Amino acid sequence: MKDKGIFMIERTLMMIKPDAVQRSIIGKIITRIENKGLKIVGLKLIRLSSDDVDKLYDIHIKKDFYTKLRDFILSGPVVAIAIEGKDAVSVVRTLAGVTDSVKAAPGTIRGDFGLHLTKNIVHTSDAVARASYELNVLFNPEEIIENK
Repeated sequence: MKDKGIFMIERTLMMIKPDAVQRSIIGKIITRIENKGLKIVGLKLIRLSSDDVDKLYDIHIKKDFYTKLRDFILSGPVVAIAIEGKDAVSVVRTLAGVTDSVKAAPGTIRGDFGLHLTKNIVHTSDAVARASYELNVLFNPEEIIENK
């Protein structure tokens, strides 16, 4: 988000999905976030409940692919990452690459590690307001730390 030409510090969510956790590439993904100059202000390995998945993906519940996506996210642990930085939402989305891993550019997380449309390594928030909502689904306020 820009305010009169000044970039604002934003917070966003990246969730490392079960396929990446199972493949032991968590560290490689975190390294990309840190190498970009973004700050990690919350990090945890968790198993989501059905309710958590329904809240996180509420905008997709009525879509044909939702059941498959929900089952996949529930299939194993995920890593929730709260990220902070200048224009963090768009920067993290660029790092991740397009949703379909097969079409994602080399050099992006999905382009380098993803193999499938649904099993696409990471979830990222797509807007500042959505990021705030998703962070509140996966983190309690005390789990996000000021990292200066």
